[in-house]
Parts: sequence; structure tokens; C-alpha cells
Amino acid sequence: MHPLFKYVPLHLLVFLILGIGIQFYTQIWSFGFPKLLCGFLILLLVLITVQNKVVTTVVAFLLFFIIGVSSVYIQDTRNFKNIYPSLLRKDAKVVLKISKILKSGFYHEKYIAEVLQVNKEKTRGHILLQLQKDSLKEQFKVDDLLLVPPFFTRVLPPLNPNQFNYKAYLTKQGIHHQLFLEKHQVLKRLKSKATLQGVAAKFRDKVQHSLLKQGFEKDELAVLSALLLGQRQAVSKELLSDYAAAGAIHILAISGLHVGIILLILSFLFTPLEKVKHGKYLKAFSIVLVLWVFAFVAGLSASVVRAVTMFTFVAVGQAVRRKNSVAFSLISSMLLLLIIKPMFLFDVGFQLSYLAVFGIVWVQPRLVVMYRPRFIVSKKIWQLITVSIAAQVGILPLSIYYFHQFPGLFIASNLVIVPFLGLILMGGIVVVVLSLLQLIPSFLVVMYGGFISLMNGFVNWVSLQEVFLFKDIGMSFLLMLALYTLIFAGVLFLMKKNIWRLGYFLSGLLCLQLVCLFEDKNVNSTADFIVFHKSRVAITGIRRGRKLEIQASLDSVKLVAISLLQSYALGAGIRTIKKTSFKNYINFNSQDILIVDSFGIYQLHGLKRPIVILQYAPKINLERLIKTLEPSLIIADGSNYKRVVHRWKATAEKYAIPFHDTGQKGAFMLQP
Repeated sequence: MHPLFKYVPLHLLVFLILGIGIQFYTQIWSFGFPKLLCGFLILLLVLITVQNKVVTTVVAFLLFFIIGVSSVYIQDTRNFKNIYPSLLRKDAKVVLKISKILKSGFYHEKYIAEVLQVNKEKTRGHILLQLQKDSLKEQFKVDDLLLVPPFFTRVLPPLNPNQFNYKAYLTKQGIHHQLFLEKHQVLKRLKSKATLQGVAAKFRDKVQHSLLKQGFEKDELAVLSALLLGQRQAVSKELLSDYAAAGAIHILAISGLHVGIILLILSFLFTPLEKVKHGKYLKAFSIVLVLWVFAFVAGLSASVVRAVTMFTFVAVGQAVRRKNSVAFSLISSMLLLLIIKPMFLFDVGFQLSYLAVFGIVWVQPRLVVMYRPRFIVSKKIWQLITVSIAAQVGILPLSIYYFHQFPGLFIASNLVIVPFLGLILMGGIVVVVLSLLQLIPSFLVVMYGGFISLMNGFVNWVSLQEVFLFKDIGMSFLLMLALYTLIFAGVLFLMKKNIWRLGYFLSGLLCLQLVCLFEDKNVNSTADFIVFHKSRVAITGIRRGRKLEIQASLDSVKLVAISLLQSYALGAGIRTIKKTSFKNYINFNSQDILIVDSFGIYQLHGLKRPIVILQYAPKINLERLIKTLEPSLIIADGSNYKRVVHRWKATAEKYAIPFHDTGQKGAFMLQP
């Protein structure tokens, strides 16, 4: 058995993750913090006093399960009495503090803001603040205090199936409300005290302003800011798309890769310290200090803090010369991070970072021995290839699950980019320092900027090789778990080849096949009638197995390009989308469905308690329709005017007829 499996923190980590997941998804504990603390102290007392090994083991696992539950409970601001929603009134004055600047939208500047005060009462909680863009007014900064009106609205879930759930994404960050304002609606800008994040933000602004004066091109400066300062706001959508298609999107986000490269460089630079007394500890201290300075410069964002914490443990582990120090350090750092910040567990960046590093630690050593090049250059190239493959193996199922694509040329792109990333990072640090000192020579700006442009050009070329980019790959959570089971069993077999581990691998393969068969059968037997929500457009569909027939006023080309249909098809396993001719009467599994459009023409006879769908604001007498047809349900989709929908809803309520407004309740789905 691998020593890591005997590592106690690994076992504790498993129960910690279980506690975090169960509390987040089920809210299993809702009885207050004092009772939770009592339970924790009782278990701690048992752990200290009882000498039985079995009992102490079980208690330790329960203890970390409770730590997982309590960490989520404590950090959920909804469980506190002074949470801001309970204090909001129409005439209230709210004090916000800008805590994070997000990438701007087309019409709005976006921020994460902390709610400090409602009138005179101190509060807790964060919101998404969206301010209408105003070219005449400067953007707010981190730590700015704003006095604003209390026009908070809840973040709504997606209105169509399988769309990106922005509400769930923000919920995992403790954000449940948003505030839309125009700049003139900010009542006052208050004096604020500087925080560490604010000081870091000001330093980054100073660096960016200094670099801007040097004459870097827009994309060059955007990449430089992303690599060194953790600021991706200036990176264009086109450039992001290129890096994603090339399988190099991780380059633009400070992660374990960047910090790992910096660690290697620092380890080399500080090697002379090992010659002095206690030199290995002095070296580790120096490395850790520089890493955290880098984290500060990069804004102490969640991704940066995670990566630096991870490699802090690695640096310390290497200093004490512990065998398998990297693997043990990863487990220890993950345990610490999740105790402090349990919501990290649901962060995609957190998941991908650790899986990539685990892939490199576990898989790469098994790959590198499969081929032994004779020459030093070919040996280094082979090592780099195996690192890229190992990292991809670690993240492949998860990345397909989240992003639904696989860049076939990831080896080529990483083979070119990764070796030079260290040079880019170190060169960038030199450029930043010289720029701040106003000592940077123009030739260095041209050379460094040209180097980044060359990298961007190469990435763009790779992204254009669409034949190697596999898009629209659907993957369920269950299938992802089955794939990881197979990968884990395969790695175990490669580590030590015996009949038992071969059996594990074959069992994993069988498990994967059974999941595929089950999901295929489930998809093929599924049938739905759907009324989608899209503003100003009526779209209804009948899904049978892997086919979706759409009824809409749009032509086929425009129809297929609609993102809500793409998202639905991807999540539902649909392979064919076909447009059909318009019918105002549909019978779906013995249920009569009547569609009334702008012509207001509909049949009156032969219908048995039909579902009535109203499209394009037909001029009808809804009361007469209700009395004549006695519908079981009335649906108003996104093609109708809101004021008309409100009137219809009131009429339906008058006659006790269920009413479904897709603009409020989302798409309507009818299943057999």
C-alpha cells in the first residue's frame, strides 16, 4: 500500500469533505452554534480521555465531520442575527465596502461589496454590486465606502434547464443578493480605512499605471497583468477563447503551475544557503517569504492564496527531507485550507489545481519510465510531455464536466509555452521592478512585449486548428466519478502490477461501462414537452430520446445558435435539433396543448382541460377563454409584454387557474 493511504490527515480530510458537502447541500445542522460547540467539546473530551484505539479513531473521524459541518455553518452569514436582509427598509441607508473588482460587463461595472451597515446598525454579508458604466466617472477602488439606497434584489436561478447557474455560483461565495445602480444613485462616497487587500490593490494599480506608460500593446499588458498581478479584467474575450481552445487557459490565471515554477526558480537561487548552519530551514523560510510577497502583489485572491499555501507546505516538506513530501504536503495544505475556507471545496480552480498536481505527482513518474531517451534535450522534452499528460489525466474528467470540451493539441501548446513560462515570470518581475523605478530601457519593453505577442500568436494559431478541438462533450456527474475510479485503479496497477490491482482496474472499467449503458438507456427513454424562456421569442420543443423538435419563428440557423438550446441539448444528451412547422394544437402523451399566438385564433371544441400557452401577446378575452375551455394550466412565455402577463396572471388567480410565467418561474417542462 502507498504510504499516502496510511497518512492520518488524508483520512481526516475525507470526513472533513463529507461534513462540508452534507451541510452545504442539506443544511443538516440548523440548531445554532452553541449546541454544535457542545457536541464538538464532548467528542474532543472523549478523544483525549479514552485509550481504546478503535474508539479514538471513530471519534476523530466524527470530530472532523463536525468541523466540516460547523465551518460551513459558521461562515454562512444567513445564520447570524445581524444579517443585512432583516434590517432593510425602503428608506434605509446602506454602507457598502468594495472588496473585489470583477470583470466589467457590456453595460455595468461589477464589484463584490461587503454590507457594513444599514442605517446605524452594523451588519454582515456580501452582495454583487453592478453600477451602470459612466465614462465621466472613475471606477471605484478596493476599500471604497459607498452610501447607497437599499434596492437589493435576489440573484435568480437560470430560467432554462442546464444553463449556467449563476445563483449557485454566487451562493458558494456567500452572496445571495445583487444591487443595480446608476452612478448618480450612489448617495455618498465615505472615507475608509485601508486594509491589506486595499493596499495590495493600490500597489497593483500603481504597477499597471507604470507599465501602461512604457507603451505595451493592449493584449501584451493584459497578459502581463494576468501573469504577475492576477488581474484578468483586461483580457479580451477573444484572447480568453484562444487560450481555452489551445488548452492553455491555466496560463492566464495564477495557479499552482505559476507558483510551482516560482518555487523551482527560488529553490535554485537559494541553494547556496544550504551551505550555512541550519541552511535548509533558512532556505525554506526565504522561499516561503518570497512566495507570500508574490501573493500580496497578486492581490491575495483566493486562487493565489490557495496556490501559495499549497507550495508553502511543499517547501517546508522539502526542507525536512521527508519522503513523498510533495504528496503529504498537498494533503496537509488541503486540510488546512478547507478548515479555514470550506467553500473552497466548490471552487473549480481549487479542484483543478489539486487534481493537476496530484496527477503530476502520481501519474508522471509512471509515464516517464516508459521511455528513456538517450540525449539530455530529448529527455527534458519527454519529461515535459509526461508532465503535461499527467496533469491532463488528473483534470480531464472534471474539465469536460465543467467546460464540455477537450483541446486535442494541449501537448503541443504546453510543450511550447510551459518551458518559457518561467522566463516570462522572472522577466516580468524584472520589467515591473525597473518600470516602478523608471529605469526600464525601451529595448527591454520591445523585446519582452514581442515575446508575449509571439506567445499570443502561437496560442491563436493552435486555437484555429478546430479539427483538434473537441467541443460539446456532455458528461454527467456520475460518469465523471466513474472515470476517476478507472483512472485511480489504473494508476494503482501501474504502481504495482499484481492480479488484485488488475482486478480493481477491470472492475473500474466494468463500472464505467455500466454507467454508460444506464445513462444511454435513460436518455433514450426520456420524453419532454418544453416551453423555453427567451425574451421576445417564443420557443417550444418536444424532446424524444436524443432528438429535439423545435417550434419557433426563427430560421434553423439562428435557432441552433441560441445558447439556451445548446445548453439544454448538451446537458440532456441531445444530438439532433430539428425545426418543425408551427402547430397551435399539440397532443403530448394524452395531454391537450393549445398555443394561442398574436393572431388570437384558437379552436374551441374537442379539447379536454388543455394547457394553454400564450405567445406574442395575443389580443384575447382571457376570461372568456377560461370559461369556454376550462384550462388546467395557463403558460405565458418570454415573447409577451410584462404588463400583459401581469394582467393575465390576475385573471387566472381570479378563476383559480394555475398560471406559469416563464419570466419568473423559468421554462415549463411536461413529462409523461
